[in-house]
Order: sequence, then C-alpha cells, then structure tokens
Amino acid sequence: MAKEGIPFVLVFAVVAALALALGAWLGSAVAFVVAALALALALFMAYFFRDPERVSPSETGIVVSPADGKVMVVERVDPNDPASPTQVSIFLSPMDVHINRAPIAGTIEAVVYKAGEFRVASKKIASEVNEQNVITIANPELRIVARQIAGILARRIVCWKQAGDHVALGERIGLMKFSSRMDVVMPAGVEVLCHVGERVVGGITVIGRKQP
Repeated sequence: MAKEGIPFVLVFAVVAALALALGAWLGSAVAFVVAALALALALFMAYFFRDPERVSPSETGIVVSPADGKVMVVERVDPNDPASPTQVSIFLSPMDVHINRAPIAGTIEAVVYKAGEFRVASKKIASEVNEQNVITIANPELRIVARQIAGILARRIVCWKQAGDHVALGERIGLMKFSSRMDVVMPAGVEVLCHVGERVVGGITVIGRKQP
C-alpha cells in the first residue's frame, strides 16, 4: 500500500474500534452500524491505495500507460496538422490503482504544477482547466509529456520525482487520490497502439511505439 493511504486507513480503523467498544459497552445497535461502516471504509482505503508490483516490457522505443484506467481520448493536439502530437487521456475511477508510472525510461526534464479547477476528470475540458502536474520525460529517442490531472474528487496530486531525476520504464512517479485523469502527449513519430474505450494497465500496457 502507498504510504499516503496509511492515515486514511488508520482514521477509519480507529473510528471502527471506538464505535465497536462503545456498542459493546452500551449495547447500542447504532454504534455497531457505525463500526461496520467505518471498518468497510478502512478496508476500501487499503484497497484504493494498493501499490502492486509490476514488471514492464523489455522492448525499446515503446511508451507504456502511466496509469490504470479507461482510455477516453485519442486525438491529435491540432487536428489540422498531420505532424501534431497525439494526446491519449486515461480516466481513473475510484476502483483503479492510482499509482502513476513513467511512460518511458529517461530523464525528467521538468515538473510543472498548474493550479486550476476540479471539474469531472472524464470531461475533455479537464485537460485544460483542472489542477495538474505536467511532467516531461525525455531520452535520446523520445520526449513524452504526462499530465496528472485532478478530478472532482481527487483534490491532491502527488509527484515523487523532480527535474533531473532518471526513471526506468514503468517506475513509480506519483499518485493521485481518488478519481482523476492522466494525459499522455506523444510526438508525431510515435504509432499509437491504444483506442478509445480500451482499459489499460499502468507500466504494462504498450500505448505507443516509436516508428522506424
């Protein structure tokens, strides 16, 4: 489990324990119901903040999904320019793993935080107006931009890396709390291998490949 989830689990676990003790002392059915609800929330938080081990593909020149979720958008940034980069947007529901991973191996050139709104992350406008971290990663072959975008519930974006850090393909780079969105912007020389409606797995699903 990601360490950021520990406080959430502990709070609900303590509430469950206190309510259970109170229920046993007073014989209160309400207290037992509160205890059950708090325990269920503690278990959900432990599930939500899970951090599974993953092994990324060993191919070169590939781009892997930086997050678990459903692909909502695959489109050129400028529809009228054949040389325009392509944006892939992935929506993370509360049931998805919320650990974010490096889409390519390389050096982090920049991490730029942008304050913004908290609109529904599945809406297209969220890429433009919502609070986000913009992470640029580059290697000799590719430069990829990944955007951690807050949603209506995700009011906290965590990035564990900074400019100058070197990352391996699929390495953990951050976390988004509760439902949110991840955008990946790939240059024109990358063949896009995912489609709208597809479910992708962070660090494993190949969503792009550099063309020869």
